[in-house]
Amino acid sequence: MTQARKLSPASPKQAARVKADIDRRLDPELFKALGDETRLTLLACVAKCGRPCSVTEIAGCCSVDLSVVSRHLAVLARAGILDARKVGRTVLYSVRHAELSGFLRALADAVDQCCPGGSTSGTCCDAVRSVAPAIPRRR
Repeated sequence: MTQARKLSPASPKQAARVKADIDRRLDPELFKALGDETRLTLLACVAKCGRPCSVTEIAGCCSVDLSVVSRHLAVLARAGILDARKVGRTVLYSVRHAELSGFLRALADAVDQCCPGGSTSGTCCDAVRSVAPAIPRRR
């Protein structure tokens, strides 16, 4: 039995009306949390450490005031990227590795479903590639 090919919406306006897995996977809180260079530095620091770390320990990763580090860590925790556990008066932060990697895999799968294999044969990707420039990397 052959699988029927899914028809793509004719325009972005029509695509906005169609609810797909990618709509559920694009979490603004997560991207807001990951969209700050200092937060990414702190996340990498905690991830590489491989154990729960205090705010004071994590603050050693960058040249930012302790209160600012604490606020950044709180944003990462609210987004579900970090786990915050209070031990006495100390808050220990650790990366929620399984949840973060699972989310990113699911998002990648949702993107692939929208445009499988990067195919440009009559899919929504054709229109996007013809008008959108390559995404530049910020330095």
